[in-house]
Amino acid sequence: MDLGLSGRVAMVAAGTSGIGLAVARRLAAEGAVVSVCGRSVDRLREAVALLEKEAGGPVHGAAVDVTDHAAIEGWVDEVAERFGGPQVVVANAGSPSEGGAGRFGVPDYRTAVELNLLSAITLSRAALPHMRRAGYGRVLFVTSLSAKQPIPGLALSNTVRPAVVGYAKSLVHELAALSEGAVTVNVIAPGMTRTPTLQAWAEQLDGGVAGLCADIPIGRLAEPEEVGAAAAFLASAPAGSITGTVLPVDGGATQGLL
Repeated sequence: MDLGLSGRVAMVAAGTSGIGLAVARRLAAEGAVVSVCGRSVDRLREAVALLEKEAGGPVHGAAVDVTDHAAIEGWVDEVAERFGGPQVVVANAGSPSEGGAGRFGVPDYRTAVELNLLSAITLSRAALPHMRRAGYGRVLFVTSLSAKQPIPGLALSNTVRPAVVGYAKSLVHELAALSEGAVTVNVIAPGMTRTPTLQAWAEQLDGGVAGLCADIPIGRLAEPEEVGAAAAFLASAPAGSITGTVLPVDGGATQGLL
């Protein structure tokens, strides 16, 4: 299937490792012009080199902390100046700290809101005018299974991830009216995915990775590349009528009916 992504300008936040890097790799493989950001300059350099090698063309990288709203807006401006404006934006960020609700105080919740909610709002707001002018836009918010159902021991994620869904749903009708359906908004909710962060967390749990897999109907972790494939489809031209959805990529772990 031709996804219609060749030449599309795509921005992937936190695109230097884990799920973000997998999304960037898949978009680049589909011919998109990719820009990634990350906090670590060394990791950013490595990711850009990998993406350029695989894509066979230049890839843009920016050292950006997604909690720095001015830096996010500057990143969007730089991409727009170089490539003509983003048409695909993947709002992604690292996971907030692990722990139960009683472990955290108000400052911890505020930090999680900055990291996982306000960063997504800032990036999408900065990119949307460019999408509307281009007549094509795909906004993807990467959250977690916790956006659909709480995960024990992840109180911060359980709190802020559903808020991203609420924001995404709020955008759908407004953008449909303003852009005549050219701009879509969707949420990807990965479950337990084989990333370095998850594997490090699993090592602290009774049963480790095997214990996590026991609650997944397909019996294994998702691979980052599988999340990347889902993101590429939602970013594609054939997915133009899919908007306002929350897509779990979790091997069937989400049990809710809604």
